[in-house]
Amino acid sequence: MSAFMAVYLREILILKRRLKRHLAGQAISPLLYLLTFGCALGGSLTMDGRSYSEFLIPGLAAMASVIQGFSLAGDINVARFYYQVFDEIQAAPVNSLAYVLGESLAGLTRVFLAVFLVIILGWLFGVKLYYGPFFWLALVLNGLAFSALGVAMAMLVKSHADQSLLTNFIITPMSFLGGTFFPIESLPAWAQNLLWLLPLSHAAKATRAEAFGLPPDINNFLVLALSLALFLSLAMWAVGKAKA
Repeated sequence: MSAFMAVYLREILILKRRLKRHLAGQAISPLLYLLTFGCALGGSLTMDGRSYSEFLIPGLAAMASVIQGFSLAGDINVARFYYQVFDEIQAAPVNSLAYVLGESLAGLTRVFLAVFLVIILGWLFGVKLYYGPFFWLALVLNGLAFSALGVAMAMLVKSHADQSLLTNFIITPMSFLGGTFFPIESLPAWAQNLLWLLPLSHAAKATRAEAFGLPPDINNFLVLALSLALFLSLAMWAVGKAKA
């Protein structure tokens, strides 16, 4: 068995033991958003010629790829500081690339579970869209990118409390400002220029275009691919620094 698969399967075995609680936790946020925003606004508000509920589902899927990918950092953080799992991995023949790929793949698995829940909840609320290959490609790129970023941050923080601060000051604002709940094009030009720097903005636009049957914008996928390469490189550097 390759080293990265060993890392991945360890995370999957842990996820399997917590699966019911994990799925219940993943379902809460999209369910609340659909109830409050979708039901309250979905029938009276349109976005790009679509009901607000239809506009919301791809955005929630893109947001899930950020939150669930990055949430891996919390588990790595606990395992590293409280159970010394990272020390055991250091003693094993697992290089930095294998560790980052294994953890990132585990994060992507969480992303898929969350996205499937969003789609199922959307279907229960009467939202039926097209979930074609570009929809999934955008989520794979974004999910892997933020899983890798989660690995990097888990290696760089000095305590579990620091990890919570990163989530509160980086991931949460990005989740609300990255085109999830409103079109970025409706904002002033200076705000648009800032928000288009966020990978989530491109993931939301790409998933929404595919879900609506619109032609894909290659620039969205280029930004997501560059973000993935950047965050993977950062994660490998951080893991190497933590091993030193």
